[in-house]
Amino acid sequence: MNTAKDVPINQDLVLIGGGHAHAIALKILAMRHLAGVRITLISSFVQTPYSGMLPGLIAGNYDYDEVHIDLGRLCRALGVRFIEDTVTGLDLDNRTVFCQQHPPFQYDVLSIDTGSAPDRSSVPGASALTTAVKPVDQFLRYWSQLQQRLLQDESGRDVHIAAVGAGASGVEVVLAMQYRLQQCFEAKKKTTSHLHFHLVAATQEVLPSHNRKVRHTYSKVLRDRSVNVHTGFRVTRVDDSVLYDDSRNGEPRQLALDEIIWAISAAAPAWPRQSRLAVTKQGFIEVNACLQSTSHANVFAAGDIADVVGHPRPKAGVFAVRQGPPLAKNLERALKNQSLSRFSPQRQFLSLVSTGNRYAVASRGRWTLSGAWVWRWKDSIDRKFMRGFSELNGRMALPDKAGSVLSQQPPAEIVSMRCGGCGAKVGQPILNRVIRQLSTKFMDRVDIGVGQPDDAAVFSVPAGKLLVQSVDAFRRFIDDDYVFGQIAANHALGDIFAMGATPHSAQAIVTLPFASEEKVEQQLLHLMMGAAKVFDECEMPIIGGHTAEGAELSLGFAINGIASAEQLLKKGGLKVGDKLILTKPLGTGTLFAADMRGLAQGLWVKKAIVSMRQSNLEASKVLQQFGATACTDVTGFGLAGHLMEMLQASRTNALLSLASLPLLDGAIDCIQSGILSTLHAQNRQIEAKLATWLSFNERGCEHSSALLEVIFDPQTAGGLLAGVAADQAESCLKKLHDAGYKKAVIVAEVVSQR
Repeated sequence: MNTAKDVPINQDLVLIGGGHAHAIALKILAMRHLAGVRITLISSFVQTPYSGMLPGLIAGNYDYDEVHIDLGRLCRALGVRFIEDTVTGLDLDNRTVFCQQHPPFQYDVLSIDTGSAPDRSSVPGASALTTAVKPVDQFLRYWSQLQQRLLQDESGRDVHIAAVGAGASGVEVVLAMQYRLQQCFEAKKKTTSHLHFHLVAATQEVLPSHNRKVRHTYSKVLRDRSVNVHTGFRVTRVDDSVLYDDSRNGEPRQLALDEIIWAISAAAPAWPRQSRLAVTKQGFIEVNACLQSTSHANVFAAGDIADVVGHPRPKAGVFAVRQGPPLAKNLERALKNQSLSRFSPQRQFLSLVSTGNRYAVASRGRWTLSGAWVWRWKDSIDRKFMRGFSELNGRMALPDKAGSVLSQQPPAEIVSMRCGGCGAKVGQPILNRVIRQLSTKFMDRVDIGVGQPDDAAVFSVPAGKLLVQSVDAFRRFIDDDYVFGQIAANHALGDIFAMGATPHSAQAIVTLPFASEEKVEQQLLHLMMGAAKVFDECEMPIIGGHTAEGAELSLGFAINGIASAEQLLKKGGLKVGDKLILTKPLGTGTLFAADMRGLAQGLWVKKAIVSMRQSNLEASKVLQQFGATACTDVTGFGLAGHLMEMLQASRTNALLSLASLPLLDGAIDCIQSGILSTLHAQNRQIEAKLATWLSFNERGCEHSSALLEVIFDPQTAGGLLAGVAADQAESCLKKLHDAGYKKAVIVAEVVSQR
């Protein structure tokens, strides 16, 4: 297999949305080894639900992770760049994707599979007074809160819960909710006689798209379960939790309810139409039999967001699953400028509709089967489908560090000998174009800076002030360049904030993977815009730097800070009685070691990234406000290494409470599984020496052995560790919490002087 040195990235395949078709297509494309192609998935969610198992989750038959595809973990395993963000529009002429929280992304080929959501906009009052079954995460939060409210309500008043829509979604949801509440109330030895369930159908029968036997079976199930079915009820407005049907002249109907679930009329997002993609009257992307946009040849769409011309089909997950393989095939052909392959969706399909209580009905065409064994069959099919995304086998390609999947035979035209020395620098035209797009705020701080033709930056140090300098750099460990730029900037600023200095300016040190000029420019822009976002918040400019080509991406910054002598915080200033406050949770080292192996849950990684993106700026101000006696930032040497430096410099001993250590979600799980950062073993070499400076309080500690390992875990963009006088510690802690450092905690106390 060739390395990243041999195959520069020269094409970008961008997939918007983590729907079923995209999840399947990603697996296939990763195995195809597309030379020089960088694949990027942009999704609003780290975990995407599998629609076939959602009713089982609502009914309590599955837990959250069992019914969600972990996109972050999947992309890491497949060598695909994952971007968590919401797409807001496209520039189809310039092949650009716009997002809420990232700079634009360029594409050569684009695919869209964002799904659909129930349309509440066409019915007055529905958006404000009902809860849609999608987006799923919002519905699940509502469902969890509803269960708690109903279980805690001791009034015994009647509660009416309805699903609007008599298709499979509405029927399954109302039956699953009823079953789950019945189980919960029985466990509490409570009755559910006050809970009344309703199904509101605009049609004359439930499940109108299914055969007669299925409709008959479900009508009986709903009757036996005492679900009130209101047929021929076309909701025209919702007002004060009352459904109205004004469609019949002179015969208006109304239904008073307490909870209304909206499970009808799929709607498309507005941005495809606004971007001038060809869409249907309902706003769904119009594609041909090749799943290719009828208006733009390099755009594809699948799943609920797409309508195939000449092949109308209901919005159902079964069609999205079937579209995965042909979509992957045509995306590859489009990248290679080959003719596309036509796809004809099946006319008949196997439908498996559940009733919540581990009973299901199967149908295809005219035949129907039902029973508990059908639910077990469905369960087996669903679990096998989900295992395909969590138990990836050794056939997967090994990704390069830039997120592309490499073939054994790269195209000859993009393989060249890469120069070293100054020949490896990124070209001047690229740098000039990127610099023009960066923020020029706060450049009045320097006399000569970036954008000027001179050879070095120049600035004056104010009289009576000290220049504080630090430098930090590391290899990329996440594929989101914009977010990585923010993390690298925060990490580099840590030393300046730990010293109590005011950041002044920064110079960048960047190594970029080999790629075409266009791809290098976009990557550099994303990195520097991410960093500039952090530096702008600190009111400091980027005044220069150095860029080069290399085998893998790395980013660092040389930071200049300004401080007066009395303003400086050092490691050696702790006094007996001081409380040691840590402002951020621990665990980034072990979590990203697990992530590199495809073993970390996407939500764990997401929360770790949120922590690393949090600046230490406000924490530094708070600590100084409360008279911090000493300070350091917790980074590569782990809590143990940095704390020992403070204790040695201060000639003090401390007592650390293991139970109080703030942890990132999943850190203990990874440590207990034996997953450690490569630096962990070196950090642990100070253990014997540490024992002469630090003792441990294990009271109330559930995982003491794992927590003893956590203190050696190397941190990236970690928090500040500071000594604060005992009488100021609690007030300082409250101020930190108010400033957004919710996991800041007192971890230790200085107990003696040496």
